[in-house]
Amino acid sequence: MIALNSPRILISRLSHIGDCILTLPMLSALRRNYPKAHIAWAVEKPSNQLLISHPGLDEVILIPKGWMGKPRAWRDVSRDLRSRKFDIAIDPQGITKSAMLSYLSGARTRIGIRGKWGRELAPWLNNSNVQQKRLHLVDRSLELLEPLGIRRPSVEFGFSVDRTAAESMRQFLADVSISGRFAIINPGASWASKRWETNRFAEVANHLFHSHQLPTVVTWAGKEEQGMADELHSLAPLAVTLAPSTNLNELAAIISMAEFFIGCDTGPMHISTAVGTPCVGLYGPTLPTESGAYGPRNLHLQKWHQDGSCRQRRKAENLAMKDICVDDVNRSCDQMIHQLQDRAKIA
Repeated sequence: MIALNSPRILISRLSHIGDCILTLPMLSALRRNYPKAHIAWAVEKPSNQLLISHPGLDEVILIPKGWMGKPRAWRDVSRDLRSRKFDIAIDPQGITKSAMLSYLSGARTRIGIRGKWGRELAPWLNNSNVQQKRLHLVDRSLELLEPLGIRRPSVEFGFSVDRTAAESMRQFLADVSISGRFAIINPGASWASKRWETNRFAEVANHLFHSHQLPTVVTWAGKEEQGMADELHSLAPLAVTLAPSTNLNELAAIISMAEFFIGCDTGPMHISTAVGTPCVGLYGPTLPTESGAYGPRNLHLQKWHQDGSCRQRRKAENLAMKDICVDDVNRSCDQMIHQLQDRAKIA
């Protein structure tokens, strides 16, 4: 067990918005158990936007993308990390580039992953590897704290919505005359194999509008997703309002204002969990037990798991997603609305 009262700790989780969000409970647990520690997080763009204001962090270290392929970047990154004199480095990502940052930091204790989720050279670059026993990424990340004497801590994301972003999104909602309840649909996903058809999302939006008088705001990022959002609006013009182009803090703000979120296994879904908005999640090539929206308030829809290696599932057709029917999602949305109504009555 590490006995330092005020250690200098580095978290090396570089990329993927959703995975960074799911690692936040580990950060929160570290801060609770080491209130005097200096805790830094090495991360790439754009996930750094969501970490900067987290109360558990003292420092966000922005790592340039592609740094491992550039000898000068290796030198600069190593010098930068070593200057901070870290005692402990934690690698919840479990791949070569994240473990290499831990190694280059000079930390004497480098906690990583042994077994299924410790990939590439990571188990050899880290020197205190943990055999993870639990399934979900949130729980697996928390298991990495066991060498520090922290076992089964409570799950707290500790995420706070940026005030300026919240005001911007409140103004947007006022401008489009949404003054009450609304749902969020996010049709995009980083893998094509994770996506559900846009026309089906439009049918869900129409169901929410006509059956529950619940309008939908559609969020998007980038030109491809903007095209999906435009198509969705054209198919359900009365039910759907398009969100403006948002940064990640604005996205988190508008999701926090929604009744619930509907979408695939992607970063915005996990942002929803972090801000306390329940999700109706759709899954095909990933498992909700491993990377789904975390917590009992969320509903998971999966007909079957499209198995294979990460590379195979990333490049596959969205066959498992296509087997999720509109009626399946509508029923889950109905169930979510009833659950929210029941909670409101109790409150």
